[in-house]
Amino acid sequence: MIRFSLLVALCCSGISYSAEPCISGIPVGQRPGPYSFLVATGPQRGQQTCYVCETGDNPGCVIFARKVSDSLGQLLLKIEPVVSREKSPIKTWMTILGEKTISIDNLGQWSKAQGLKSIPVGIFDDEDGPPSYKISQDAEITVLIFNQKKVVNNFAFRSGELNEKSIKQIVESLSNLEKK
Repeated sequence: MIRFSLLVALCCSGISYSAEPCISGIPVGQRPGPYSFLVATGPQRGQQTCYVCETGDNPGCVIFARKVSDSLGQLLLKIEPVVSREKSPIKTWMTILGEKTISIDNLGQWSKAQGLKSIPVGIFDDEDGPPSYKISQDAEITVLIFNQKKVVNNFAFRSGELNEKSIKQIVESLSNLEKK
């Protein structure tokens, strides 16, 4: 009876538990395709931009998110010192999925409130993301790190899964990429 009560409580609480890792985005070893999004911050604010195109063979990191959140802000703030060093070749940007998710002005204000200085943020019009990227509906945040036009790391997180340990892994992956 106690087990049944616990099961009912978990089901009714809205908490989901999944032992399986979240799978989202382009698999490691494959090439990220071009896509453009509306930039909300920096000198390209208000312009459709394709940073994948601009990156070429250089390393890059794109963060796809379904919404802005404190954990997303923490991730970007931890990444920023690594990718904004003067000699860092790693181009990094964040893309919110869905033009109805947040306005460009509100996204720019959120970025400023988070204290971001060098990572551009913007909005992709379709909530499913660029079709060739295969962003899972289950993933709240998908991080793709690539070099020489190939994905070298792929991280995906459901709502509430991004934590300090995960952020540390992503930062270490970027730091290791910078050393190559």
